[in-house]
Amino acid sequence: MARKNLVLVLVGHQGYIRHVEDGADHEIENEIFFSSISSTYLPLLDMIHRLEADKISFKISLVLSPVLCALFDDPMVQEQYIEWLDARIALGEKEVERCKNDEALLKNARSALEGFKQNKIDFCENYNQNLLKQFALCAQNGHVELLATAATYAFLPHYADMPEVLNAQVEAGLYSHRKYFGTTPEGFWLPYLGYADGVEKVLRSYGINYTILDTRSLLFCADTPKTGIFAPVRCHNSLVLFARDPDSPADIVAQGTGFMHNPIYKNQNRDIGFELSGDDLGEFHKDGSARVSSGYRYWSKTDAVYDEKSALAQAAEDAKKFLASKKDKLEKASALLEGKDACLVCALSAATLGQDWAEGLCFLEQVLRGGDGFTFAGCGDLIQEQFSLPKIIPYPSAGVGTGYGEDLLDSSNDWMLRHTRKMCARMVDLADRFQDDSGLKVRLLNLGAKELMLAQSAEWAMMLHEGRLPEYVSERFKKSIASFIVVFDSLGSNTVSTEWLTKLEREHPLFPWMNYRIFSKKK
Repeated sequence: MARKNLVLVLVGHQGYIRHVEDGADHEIENEIFFSSISSTYLPLLDMIHRLEADKISFKISLVLSPVLCALFDDPMVQEQYIEWLDARIALGEKEVERCKNDEALLKNARSALEGFKQNKIDFCENYNQNLLKQFALCAQNGHVELLATAATYAFLPHYADMPEVLNAQVEAGLYSHRKYFGTTPEGFWLPYLGYADGVEKVLRSYGINYTILDTRSLLFCADTPKTGIFAPVRCHNSLVLFARDPDSPADIVAQGTGFMHNPIYKNQNRDIGFELSGDDLGEFHKDGSARVSSGYRYWSKTDAVYDEKSALAQAAEDAKKFLASKKDKLEKASALLEGKDACLVCALSAATLGQDWAEGLCFLEQVLRGGDGFTFAGCGDLIQEQFSLPKIIPYPSAGVGTGYGEDLLDSSNDWMLRHTRKMCARMVDLADRFQDDSGLKVRLLNLGAKELMLAQSAEWAMMLHEGRLPEYVSERFKKSIASFIVVFDSLGSNTVSTEWLTKLEREHPLFPWMNYRIFSKKK
């Protein structure tokens, strides 16, 4: 009997935002990462362990970008996160006292406080501050399939004519995956699903067996597969291709119709950190500093007091609707495939589940508990017949904009690309000219390679497009450009400031294993 397979892919990534210097106010920037730990990654691990304990048969695919892994693995960032939790626990104790005469608000305050206390227990005691080890164990248990991705989440089509740059992003991404998880991945997630001709050659040359593309890549190609998006196909070099279900993100995030916009759910944009007076916030808010989110949110999207019980019941109902729609789609596809296995790949941003939608992981758990009628699988489980799949030439596309990556190259961010491409050309030249150097020059070249990769992060362009921290992002990007120019000029003049070099190495300890020769032209 033909199987119906549902592949759930969660994609976690963020820009390299790391500020550990004493006396500097970077709470707004650090909030992005710390809130993701509390709202998404710790609850995700807890969910997986609950399902394992209940003997539920399930599998999810997970992408954790190298930059995100580096932040998880950074001892100084870990200590900062604990301090971040302590500040919110202290605020919660005050909130319980402040709300004691309002039963509805008090219930929400206690729930948030208990959540932060549980975060600290999980992070410090249960997981020993090592979330990457926990995800690796989940993969070993067979319930999580880990996919690699590009080193700094660069949008690869922007460098499709620079094979050395593609090689460097892929090679560094794979090295990072092996370092953090101890395995060689079968699958590779293309940042923002960006595909252009030639990307498949690079992936296959590094032993990658499959990737996931936007629906357009399969349906708009000249040799459109008869199986549509419901079965894998392959390139001419036998890299297996899956297509993302175009409806899954919209099911959740579409304005007005997506599940997360139900009025009963928690309003993630209304937080006491922005509403209470400085006296009520106490030590949580320092005089003269910017207001930051506290995590204490007491209202639904209608601005009524939030009812957690009703919201979780609604999440369970939405999970049933989601499963019913996917089951219906798979059954229709299976009938058209005349008895062959059908699959559907549903890819979602990890930030959506928890950070953007407070009840998102409750929704996901109910989905995984209710998969009657089909099998939860990873893409790697579905490529046993890799070399007999039909061949196609994929159509260039992306998963953002209208399908072609326009959001990453518009009037808000187009000025960035000319700088990164110029840096790329110079880095390739430097890698070839200084192949056999050692000592300070190697440190300088490795730093230049890291600064280039940091500048290539497509997350900066997306943040500018969405208007998130635009001043910070512009300054952060320009600093990487300026640092690379110093590296380039120092090599040209054969002089280097060891003080400057050491300072920047400490500021950006990302990829300590970096070898600039990954930008060399392959012989």
